[in-house]
Amino acid sequence: MAGGRSASGGRKARAGGGSCLLVLSTAPDRATAERIARALVGERLAACVNVIPGLTSLYRWKGKIERDREVLCLIKTRKPLLPKLIRRLTALHPYDVPEVIALPIAGGARPYMNWLLEQTT
Repeated sequence: MAGGRSASGGRKARAGGGSCLLVLSTAPDRATAERIARALVGERLAACVNVIPGLTSLYRWKGKIERDREVLCLIKTRKPLLPKLIRRLTALHPYDVPEVIALPIAGGARPYMNWLLEQTT
């Protein structure tokens, strides 16, 4: 969230994060990452997606070590939405096995956490 938007009404988050998650995913390029981000935010499965270009990934695929340039997506959502978010991201993603790793948010600024909850359904 940028620009000092205020969070008012609706669900209230604990400053500790509660049911909020940070989901990590990579995409092959910025256009793909932004297409996925726009869909997730537009469908209220994510409050915000940061698209970070310039990632270099090394991984084993089909018995070989591969190296690719990728774009990292930092996806903020709520735990109850995770199964639906994974299904949607996987449907939109061009990879056979897209990276989707969910981490609990241990804490955060109360106004931001409230905003995150209000933007997701």
